[in-house]
Amino acid sequence: MKKDIIIPVVKDVNVAIIHEFNKEFLDKEWNAYVLNNRAEPIEMVLIVSKGYDDDKLTSTMRHSIASLEGNSYAKVEMLQEDVLQLNNEFFVTFFADNKLFEKRFFFEKNTVTEANLTTIPLIEKDGILAK
Repeated sequence: MKKDIIIPVVKDVNVAIIHEFNKEFLDKEWNAYVLNNRAEPIEMVLIVSKGYDDDKLTSTMRHSIASLEGNSYAKVEMLQEDVLQLNNEFFVTFFADNKLFEKRFFFEKNTVTEANLTTIPLIEKDGILAK
């Protein structure tokens, strides 16, 4: 019975936190993005995010994207500096190839810093990819 259940593996979809300039506030901010590196679109994308530590827990945030084209990305949310001091996780669920996919993306506390920035290929901005 259990051996008959096929759980599809998520490939070429990721979450990144990008450090970018906000023209409206004239300051840099941290934004979470979902990246679709697949050639085909993903649909009904649901993102559930939260930050936590031993004694702290943020609100659970829920976001949806109807469709995300292949080789594209979408901004999910802005992250405050205080939240980056916590473990941050993003559960991403989507449909592709007539299958339901789900993956947990994780950022350890205090790892989202300017010292750890690398160029994210699809976006071409400095950021950090989730584990």
